[in-house]
Amino acid sequence: MIFLVTGGAGFLGSALANRLAADGHEVRVIDDLSAGDPARLSEKALFTRGDVNDRPKLWTLLQGVDCVYHLAARVSVAESVLYPREYNAANVGGAVSVMEAMRDVGVRRVVLTSSGAVYGENAIQPLHEELTPDPASPYAVGKLAAEYYVRTIGKLWGIETVALRVFNAYGPNQPNPAAHAPVIPHFLKRALGGGSVVAVGNGGETRDYVYVTDVVNGLVAAAFATGVDRQVINIGSGVETSVNDLIKRIGTAIGKSVDVVYNPAERGGVSRMRADLTKAQTLLGYQPRVSLADGLKQMLEDDLRFR
Repeated sequence: MIFLVTGGAGFLGSALANRLAADGHEVRVIDDLSAGDPARLSEKALFTRGDVNDRPKLWTLLQGVDCVYHLAARVSVAESVLYPREYNAANVGGAVSVMEAMRDVGVRRVVLTSSGAVYGENAIQPLHEELTPDPASPYAVGKLAAEYYVRTIGKLWGIETVALRVFNAYGPNQPNPAAHAPVIPHFLKRALGGGSVVAVGNGGETRDYVYVTDVVNGLVAAAFATGVDRQVINIGSGVETSVNDLIKRIGTAIGKSVDVVYNPAERGGVSRMRADLTKAQTLLGYQPRVSLADGLKQMLEDDLRFR
């Protein structure tokens, strides 16, 4: 098969593109390199630098494509609060642009990478797909809007659509920017350097951390599964982990205790998140394989920044 991966030089996109290429598929990648790095990509993947709002470029790349993976997006929840207009343009406008280009060329399936963030604060755990979304940030609003646009446009234009709500993905070479860094690479770097990690609140906030290869397995399955048109499906580990427990696990992984500073005056988003995986298991045959302990160990072994 022939695939186009938008945002394919990013953390998740490159892992997906490399897996598809290793499986023998033709893989085309478009990325504007605002956060991506083409050095992450296999030589078997055809890379093009560009913006997904450039439809003439998309028309060229979509020729003969069987399925599009749409991952191109800005991904920082905190940054989206500061720059909602820019996030709307990239994450919502980009999704609509890709769908228009697919319609024009005649591509018949798209897999959208959405986010567990769309659920927002919810007393019901684990979070299942029938819950009413309550997005708590412009990033989450944009992901939910993209889901609706993709599904509605797909229905109108005869394009098969699948949206995967990916929870907190992590793994080797995940970007660790100075501002708004993802928690796992940030905590690992601080702990290995002998510094303190800062936990907001009392450290009881929970997330569902899912290893990158498990996410890729779910993404690959979504391209080939039958009976998934118009579906929204969670992809996570199914395990709820508090910040305090994460810090303990990092200490175990690096073999030393981690100094923690608590910031009770600040909240770090919603209080609890855990993915219900029933739908993913039923429709995709999805089963997470990498525990948090094993994932942290793998990051320490495979990521040169932590050696």
